[in-house]
Amino acid sequence: MTHAIRAEGLVRRFGATTALAGVDLEVPSGSVFGLLGPNGAGKTTTVRVLATLLPADEGHATVGGYDVARDAHRVRQLIGLTGQYASVDETLTGAENLLLIGRLLGLGRADAKARARELLADFHLTDAGDRAAKTYSGGMRRRLDLAASLVGRPQVLFLDEPTTGLDPRSRNELWDIVRNLVAEGVTVLLTTQYLEEADQLASEIAVVDHGRVIAQGTPEELKAKTGGQTLTVRPERGDDLPTVLTIAGQVSGHAPEVAHTTVTVPVNDPTVLPTVVRRLDEAGVVVAELALRGSSLDEVFLSLTGHRAEPGTPEQPELEGSLA
Repeated sequence: MTHAIRAEGLVRRFGATTALAGVDLEVPSGSVFGLLGPNGAGKTTTVRVLATLLPADEGHATVGGYDVARDAHRVRQLIGLTGQYASVDETLTGAENLLLIGRLLGLGRADAKARARELLADFHLTDAGDRAAKTYSGGMRRRLDLAASLVGRPQVLFLDEPTTGLDPRSRNELWDIVRNLVAEGVTVLLTTQYLEEADQLASEIAVVDHGRVIAQGTPEELKAKTGGQTLTVRPERGDDLPTVLTIAGQVSGHAPEVAHTTVTVPVNDPTVLPTVVRRLDEAGVVVAELALRGSSLDEVFLSLTGHRAEPGTPEQPELEGSLA
């Protein structure tokens, strides 16, 4: 297996703060690799080091076989980067933004115009191509920003929380775009706070906390590390909620949690399900939902880091931007 990205022992400090404390990564070519972690864990700093925007204080990394420190110019020819916020010029039209990037990358005017038209069509922005970017919706701006990072046909694409603030429909559209890029052979390093996003897109995930990789594997492997399963029960009648809580706690041996009218509790032995069903029936509880499932990535995240993932303040926002 070839690897598009390799990092070993990456350390990066900002004064007295150690943002990276020895990050190791191997990202297979032609795949989506997810980088998860709490706010301030080091995800964005890792991306900036790999994208040659920041030097590492210790360790080394290669992208496409080129060292990010010694061969930074060659690395930049291979990559694209979309940051946490759309960084297009709002006073220019969509087409002008892409044309500008093409010209900066050394394309002739005709080739730059052709590439801009191609990307506007690929990202369903043709009809808006002659409008100023400031008139675009949030989802359209993110698509334009991603299109800008693809003008140079990168082999490796860094997506730093690309769907932050988007509505579900816009997120799904970007997910489809990412899948199509990978199908064409592009390698994607994705940082995200949306665990569903990582589960949907990434073939492998690394969880980062306090500047270190604390777990790595496929989504299924990480879910298996938490052990056990989760029982979910939602009674038809709200008045039955206390009874459900009592039964779930007694049968599982764990303290159940309740959100609205849904009870969840960890279960070590899946054979307890028939017991729960019998107890609920004996108590006359009509169930609207009853399920026993494996761990979710959210539960993996909670068990590894001590809290759930919550989108919030990005790391070092003053350095955000797109690198095409």
